[in-house]
Amino acid sequence: MPNPLSVLLPLLAVFFAFAALPAVAQEPPLPQRESPRPETTNGVPHVQLGVKADPELTDDLLRGVAGFPSVRLGPTRVSLPGAVGFQLDADIALAQPNAIVGGREFAHVHPDGSLHASLDPNIARRAIAAGWATAHPWANQRQGWEGFVMIYTPTTEEELAVVIQLVQSSYTYITGQTLPK
Repeated sequence: MPNPLSVLLPLLAVFFAFAALPAVAQEPPLPQRESPRPETTNGVPHVQLGVKADPELTDDLLRGVAGFPSVRLGPTRVSLPGAVGFQLDADIALAQPNAIVGGREFAHVHPDGSLHASLDPNIARRAIAAGWATAHPWANQRQGWEGFVMIYTPTTEEELAVVIQLVQSSYTYITGQTLPK
């Protein structure tokens, strides 16, 4: 009969090895977006054309993001006046510091309701393919920005839920921490 410790110790070693790994970007299921893709500019500033935000949906988005741990909402450091930046507190470690465009701002929402966010590049490609986002014109300009996208303005509560999932995914990608459900 094998010694119980000789069986248990390798299992514990595997468990602790996985527990020490950083959280991976959340991969929410992305349905195909029903609304048509808005036109956007090809340069900077990178904005949508002819789209207005639903103020209630934007308020719901901001309330949701304000509940993320170690996140403060405030004036953006990298976007147009009127945009709200999603700033990470200094006490939270950054798993992907090269993916942040400026300071500790991992995403921001524009007055038109669209957002710029840094996503895991695989999730960014899925979001683009499903009609939720478009690559930022600078996405291939610097190491770490491969997942930098504009997420289109949500027009319904259902779209808002997917947009919030994408912002959660950005938070997880940048911090390495999965948000509680």
